Amino acid sequence: MAWVRNWLSRGLSVWRDHGGVKLRIGGHDRNIATVIVIAIPLAACCADLVYELQIRRPPEENMTRNIDLNSDLGEGYGAWKMGDDATMLGIVSSANVACGFHAGDPLTILATVREAAARGLAVGAHVSYPDRVGFGRRAMDVTHAELVADVVYQIGALQGIAAAAGTRVSYVKPHGALYNTIAVDPRQGAAVIEGIRAVDPSLAMMGLAGTQILAQAARAGLPVIAEAFADRAYRPDGQLVSRREPGAVLHDPETVAARMLRLAGEGVVEAADGSTLHLQADSICVHGDSPGAVAMAARIRAVLLAGGVTIAPAVRARG
Repeated sequence: MAWVRNWLSRGLSVWRDHGGVKLRIGGHDRNIATVIVIAIPLAACCADLVYELQIRRPPEENMTRNIDLNSDLGEGYGAWKMGDDATMLGIVSSANVACGFHAGDPLTILATVREAAARGLAVGAHVSYPDRVGFGRRAMDVTHAELVADVVYQIGALQGIAAAAGTRVSYVKPHGALYNTIAVDPRQGAAVIEGIRAVDPSLAMMGLAGTQILAQAARAGLPVIAEAFADRAYRPDGQLVSRREPGAVLHDPETVAARMLRLAGEGVVEAADGSTLHLQADSICVHGDSPGAVAMAARIRAVLLAGGVTIAPAVRARG
């Protein structure tokens, strides 16, 4: 076995001459028939040699596929409710909980985190620009110091609520316009990253798969979670189609579920122009604030499970 490894490490070449097909292994010329006589018994009895020769099934046939399902929750305010959080918490594996800047009041947030903790879900801080009127969907040109402070404040608030609920915050996912802005703007991205690191550098950052913010966060030492969106159309460059454009939001549960199964299995999704977009995603967002959203999320979960995909948090839930 050792001599085979040694030969392989020193290189292998194949050629044909008048004496037949020859191999040069480790600087020695060998007749291919001799090599076959020696190699076949070894390969048959030694899995390690087979591994060395890379006679293996493709990796995708051997690996277990895991994906996280997340949803934006706790976004009600007083008597006004946003989505069916109670049902959605039974579908997803991670809960992005509003921190009061774009939505959510203390009672709603606490109830959401308690239910997430009871179900063993990972809890994430869904931080936002200070924009309740616009539901956090309006971009803001804030200073670096302001954005750092806003992020610190929101994570800290949710950490206190999580402690009261018997759990901990595991990751941070920016919301709405802030999420979209930092996907392309390193300046605001740096402020969000600084805010996260100032509170807890072990917190993971969730961002749009394939965008610069994930690389920026990783360079800063943060764990990262690459996210895809189940019910949103994609541009060919990997950005989401603006909600202001027709067809930005997908509504057919079967179509969306099939797209997400393909994403989980093959790492691809069809863009709005019909082109194939390659995305490596750790988590899929299933929105809960649109008509039929819960039914769509349930269908996505069912199709993924039936397709052999394991649904689990992208980061371990902290107790």
